[in-house]
Amino acid sequence: MLINLFKYCSLLFLAFNSCSKSQRDNKEVNLPKLPKNYVANYINQEITVDGKDDEKVWKDNVWTGPFIDIEGLKIPRFETRMKMLWDNTNLYFFAKMRDPHIWGDLIQRDTVIFYNNDFEIFIDPNGDTHNYMEIEVNALNTVWDLFLTKPYRNHPVVLNQWDVKGFQSNVNVSGTINDASDIDQFWTVEIAIPWESLLEATNEKQPPEGETWRLNFSRVEWDYELKNNKYYRKKGPQGKILPEYNWVWSPQEVINMHVFTIGLFILIKNLRLKISLSLTIPKMLSLFYGCMSIIEKFCVPLEIK
Repeated sequence: MLINLFKYCSLLFLAFNSCSKSQRDNKEVNLPKLPKNYVANYINQEITVDGKDDEKVWKDNVWTGPFIDIEGLKIPRFETRMKMLWDNTNLYFFAKMRDPHIWGDLIQRDTVIFYNNDFEIFIDPNGDTHNYMEIEVNALNTVWDLFLTKPYRNHPVVLNQWDVKGFQSNVNVSGTINDASDIDQFWTVEIAIPWESLLEATNEKQPPEGETWRLNFSRVEWDYELKNNKYYRKKGPQGKILPEYNWVWSPQEVINMHVFTIGLFILIKNLRLKISLSLTIPKMLSLFYGCMSIIEKFCVPLEIK
């Protein structure tokens, strides 16, 4: 992992030096903040994927901080938090989204789920922004899983019919879904993704204990309007659907989840390993993000192949 980072940064600095002076003059460089990181704890007991965090391992686990607007500036209206666990079989996610009106109407798998309010996971195992997974789940537990060969700006092949083998998810609603007559509390989603599927985009055969992977998480929320007591995405004065809100774990600084500033997590089993990895690897990755920021600020967009 660290060797690859040094290699990428060396290439990036060479590309930077090759830019013309006119490209570099009169421009400011603002290095991005280090993306957030999270320690996913190992467990050795079975988890039932039922949309609830009733198990002691879930209750004892640490939540992330509240999600923030994708540009990192605004505080969302409704709170979102997430936590993770792992064992030798699966990587587990649990998210809680407060919402006074929980609704959804998409029920077919692999439709564009973010046209409903949803929870999204982006997983890039080797951190090079290529060959990564996107998973979206709405409050009806309808799933859209897809595989991208590279970010949208680099014209990827999008494998929309790709499915995560062995994927499990379940949703629990504290309230009444699609009922506008009352006030709801929150909805939760619990997800289990087998390592067998996660490792398809890597050369690894075992869970990457102690390794750092790039992930981020997003919640899409829409303003709504009611027609005959049914929820629809709200339209503005010109008849166009109003833009969605994007609330994320690690801010992107732009309205785009498919950019380089993606969060981190570290698989962990013991305290000594936790200390050494959590203090060193994020610092190394900050160098990589800084390199990318400089090159894209001063030169034409660069694609890592």
